[in-house]
Amino acid sequence: MILKNKKVLVTGADGFIGSHLVERLLKEGAQIRAFVYYNAFNHWGWLDTFPEDRLKEIDDFTGDIRDPNGVLEAVKDMDVVFHLAALIGIPFSYHSPDSYVDTNIKGTLNVLQAARKEKVKRVLVTSTSEIYGTAQYVPIDEGHPVNPQSPYAATKAAADSLALSFYRSFDLPVAIVRPFNTYGPRQSARAIIPTIITQIASGKKSIQLGNLKATRDFTYVTDTVNGFIRLAEAKGVDGGIYNIGNGCEISVKDLVKTIAEVLGKDVNVVTDRRRVRPDKSEVERLLSNVTKVEKVCGWKPKVALREGLKETCLWFKDNLKSYKSGIYNV
Repeated sequence: MILKNKKVLVTGADGFIGSHLVERLLKEGAQIRAFVYYNAFNHWGWLDTFPEDRLKEIDDFTGDIRDPNGVLEAVKDMDVVFHLAALIGIPFSYHSPDSYVDTNIKGTLNVLQAARKEKVKRVLVTSTSEIYGTAQYVPIDEGHPVNPQSPYAATKAAADSLALSFYRSFDLPVAIVRPFNTYGPRQSARAIIPTIITQIASGKKSIQLGNLKATRDFTYVTDTVNGFIRLAEAKGVDGGIYNIGNGCEISVKDLVKTIAEVLGKDVNVVTDRRRVRPDKSEVERLLSNVTKVEKVCGWKPKVALREGLKETCLWFKDNLKSYKSGIYNV
């Protein structure tokens, strides 16, 4: 299914990955409805930074993913739904797990129910590598046991199961996109790479972090978005789960070193106990196997980590005022 001229809904369009996906869909010639979170300021998140001529091409829909009536209205007449709206901060999920259930599970249910009623041709539900927990073997393929270690991960695992149940029970054409750690311009300071960059770029000689030994598989945002697009257009993907990753791992300690080199700075790291997850909740290792997605739609990552970090650092240096580098962003 070619996305040109297709009616496409993106939930979470105001966020990091969502805004990049909207940009790409504009280039693909899709007719986009962007579901953004209602707020009294009428802010559309990162879409507010788009040029006016680009915004005119987007049908902005302001609502709340937890509201089934609003979601149904947003899904009407759509061919494809990219469901990215979610609460994603792991530390905040320790504090407010109820809100994660409402947003990530019930919100996904609302999307699935609406898509079923409106006979949407394809739904792509955004998952997360966090649901695997610490790797029991590497590289992690889609058959790896699901072992969520935080309330956030648990709600995403439940949302995945709901989506697959709608495929099995109602033949809803749904696929699960499971990105490993996506990074790039516009990412929230709650994530590790913006946390490091903003502290260093703001002139701090000592930066505060949590666990330095944990390893992650980082994927540049344009690669992640390309994975969404390729899966949306591919045949035979319904009912499947697809990892999107770079196939390389790096420890947080080495990540700090690499970012410091890119920025041309020398820094020390101080452990901030607030940033350390509870022992049984820490995911120590993630490394993706992306053989499946390569086979079904030919997707492969194109951006190496250092190359992506250079682009990301440049963007953050130019947009540092948009971030609160002096606080712990939960």
